[in-house]
Amino acid sequence: MNFRLLYISFILIFWVGSFKSFSQGIRGKITDSEGEPLAFASVYIRNMGDGAPSNEEGLYEIKLKKGIYDVMFQYLGYKSVIETIIVQEDWVEFNIQLEPQVYTLSQVEVKAGAEDPALTIMRKAIAKAKYHRLQLQQYSMTVYLKGTGQLTDAPFFMKKTLEKDGLNLNEAYTSESVSRITFTQPDKVEEKVISIRTNGDNQATSPAPYIQTSFYQEKINDIITPLSRAAFTYYRFKYEGSFFDQDVLVNKIKVTPRSRGERVFEGYIYIIEDLWAIHSLNLQTSLFGFQIQATQQYAPVAENVWMPFTHTYNFGGKFFGFEGEFKYLASTNDYDITLNPDLVQPPTLIDETIEEVPVEVVEEAKSDLSAFEKLASEEPKTRKEYRKLMNEYEKEMLKEKDEPDVVTERYYSVDSMAKKRDLSYWDSIRPVPLTIKEVEGYRRDDSVATVEAAKLSDVDSVAKKARRKYKPLDFLNGATYSFGKGVSLGFRQNWTKISFNTVEGAKVGMGLFYRKYSETKLADSVSRHRKSFNIEPDLRYGFSSKRFYGSVDVRWSNTLPTSGTTWGLQGGRYIYQFNGGEPINEQVNALYSLLFRQNYMKLFEQDFARIYWAHRVNYGFTYRAHLTFADRRQLFNTNNYSFYNKSEREYTANQPENVETNDMDFQNHQIARLYLGFDWRPGVKYGIRNGRKYPITDRSPLIKFGYTKAIPTFRNQANASDFDHVELGIEHDFTFGVSGKFDFNVTAGSFLNNSQVYFPDYQHFGGNRTIFSNFGPASNFRFMDYYKYSTNSSYVSGIFHYQFRKFLLTQLPMLRFSGVRENIFLNYLKTENSPHYVEVGYSLDNLFRIFRVEFGAGFENGNYLRGGARFGVATFIQVN
Repeated sequence: MNFRLLYISFILIFWVGSFKSFSQGIRGKITDSEGEPLAFASVYIRNMGDGAPSNEEGLYEIKLKKGIYDVMFQYLGYKSVIETIIVQEDWVEFNIQLEPQVYTLSQVEVKAGAEDPALTIMRKAIAKAKYHRLQLQQYSMTVYLKGTGQLTDAPFFMKKTLEKDGLNLNEAYTSESVSRITFTQPDKVEEKVISIRTNGDNQATSPAPYIQTSFYQEKINDIITPLSRAAFTYYRFKYEGSFFDQDVLVNKIKVTPRSRGERVFEGYIYIIEDLWAIHSLNLQTSLFGFQIQATQQYAPVAENVWMPFTHTYNFGGKFFGFEGEFKYLASTNDYDITLNPDLVQPPTLIDETIEEVPVEVVEEAKSDLSAFEKLASEEPKTRKEYRKLMNEYEKEMLKEKDEPDVVTERYYSVDSMAKKRDLSYWDSIRPVPLTIKEVEGYRRDDSVATVEAAKLSDVDSVAKKARRKYKPLDFLNGATYSFGKGVSLGFRQNWTKISFNTVEGAKVGMGLFYRKYSETKLADSVSRHRKSFNIEPDLRYGFSSKRFYGSVDVRWSNTLPTSGTTWGLQGGRYIYQFNGGEPINEQVNALYSLLFRQNYMKLFEQDFARIYWAHRVNYGFTYRAHLTFADRRQLFNTNNYSFYNKSEREYTANQPENVETNDMDFQNHQIARLYLGFDWRPGVKYGIRNGRKYPITDRSPLIKFGYTKAIPTFRNQANASDFDHVELGIEHDFTFGVSGKFDFNVTAGSFLNNSQVYFPDYQHFGGNRTIFSNFGPASNFRFMDYYKYSTNSSYVSGIFHYQFRKFLLTQLPMLRFSGVRENIFLNYLKTENSPHYVEVGYSLDNLFRIFRVEFGAGFENGNYLRGGARFGVATFIQVN
């Protein structure tokens, strides 16, 4: 593993922008009244709409043409100072001390027992949040970002490895970039990276997602913002005074979570009176064990338009024994804005909770005027009415889009010279002077990079050839060998194909592949037409059964930006679990067999040929069909070996116990089976990334339908399968802010005809008898037998899972800060011939950031059946 890249992936969250090449300007140091440097203070050139922040040592430097400038020095919690500075032929050294801000309570009357003024301030600010998001139709800005971090601790067994990889503890690693970012309503971001200078190889990290993160949004990275419509559910607000800055009255509001923990903010937000816009903020939160502090300083870029000018973010924490601290600075300037013509008139808001509503305001709200006309009116509006108008306006705006189903667009490009800028270039454009530590870090990494580049250039061709040569363990570890023109072949990762079961005894397997791939650009020069042809053999051998199995899958695929088709042929002689969903992992079954003499995996053999077809019409609808011919045979145990040799436990037969079957259902048989099905996501939305569409399925349930027909006349034999099976399922998840998440998976089906159904074609359910819980919160049952309730009749099953932010143990803030979540689950199954089966349970999720422990029990008709503990990975980890 390349630990430098691992480390860089942590610290490359932020970088900065502005570039001019003058030989004069202003520079100096910003300190407080005690002479202590003010890190990341803002220096704003008012008559240019430009500026730069100071560095960690309070030093700033801005290159300017000769002229007279109004320079504003800002720092959160300190009085802003405006100075007129004349720049001539040389640099102007200008040091300044800022005085602490003096807050007054006299601007807003505070009476004992009366409502805190912060409440009406925040109600109005929340009501206007969408206005501030939509008031600019388009804007562009230059962004300079710098990230500096250092690893302060690591697990003792990793320290030497890190040092070999050139990563030393307590040494600064710095990344810088300059980009030009353009935002267009409703959510289109175009970024052109002008220059990048970073340690490591990860030079494609885009700053746009972070710079575009707005505290006017409902959520930031699933954290409820103080200006969310649900903010009063999550936060308490307290008025702590006001002050005048740049001719506006600014209110200081303390933000306190109603229940502290991860994914909520705490700190201060400063709101401009009457405009109800953000003036600045200083908020903290925690995520995955890291403490995160965000500070933003805003400045006016047009009348009634305030935009972020300086962003600073501090991260610190510990994760799996790695500990570090990272600081990120973003400076945005050179704004070029286009006002939204529909929202030129900033409204006067009335807080109907405490203020009297004039009659004319009520009458206008009841009038038949359109939302556009009401927004253009200069009449005051109540908070409730204004929120309603803004929601209607946003819906109408989205309807007018060329592609209303596209909700977000991102375009990212890198200038051909971005990675080739020399030191003199960076020295000429850098708005924030480097600290001594950062300079030392760059010297170290530049020398390391030079050595590595020389190595690569000397042996590049040889290295490429070496990567194509076979290595001794490639057949187990997996490897790809390329032959040019899109042709490659290689091994799958085959370690997991080594296992043990009672049918085959010790078993080995091998997966291989051949691939021919091509892609061509379409007329838009961005989208691509992709084609691939794959041959994938799969081999296995059982040493006890002395049986060799092999199958091959030959597949063609043809993929366009949103649609695609796949078709193929598959066949051979192979061995399968009765439940095609493979409810028990091979290695888990081997572990239980060898250590506890419990063989849960049940297998059958088949010679088969299969032709299949799938067509994705778009990301909302896919249909598929396949036709299978197979001769199936029953298998028996051939091996009794186990480390567990106590007489009270014996291996079970390879014929599963079931409430509906008899011995005839497991006999050798033939089948000709046709399957038709579709997957549908109604209302699916799309995003576009560099011209390529991708689905956004958060609000779209997945509806599945399938029909299976066994056609006995195709086999014309007495023991040929004959049945008709239909199934309908729906799965989805709902997120309730940061309070909770509800996942469910409901399936119902029936065998319309069950004249001859053999056990492999029964409807099977995802059981589990091991201590390991499956991936996914709503995937399988936790305590149910694998095959006891399998059926050839009608059935309904449901798996329900709810995650709490605060429930029982998480009432303790310490646990919430650690990231622990509590879950409850309820699972249900009923077939025509089975009892009502119910599972209930409770789990602790995100333990040590990656584990889940579940406790629960299963019941038949209300009677306790079995229970216990289950262990799995945290539900937030998505594994496909």
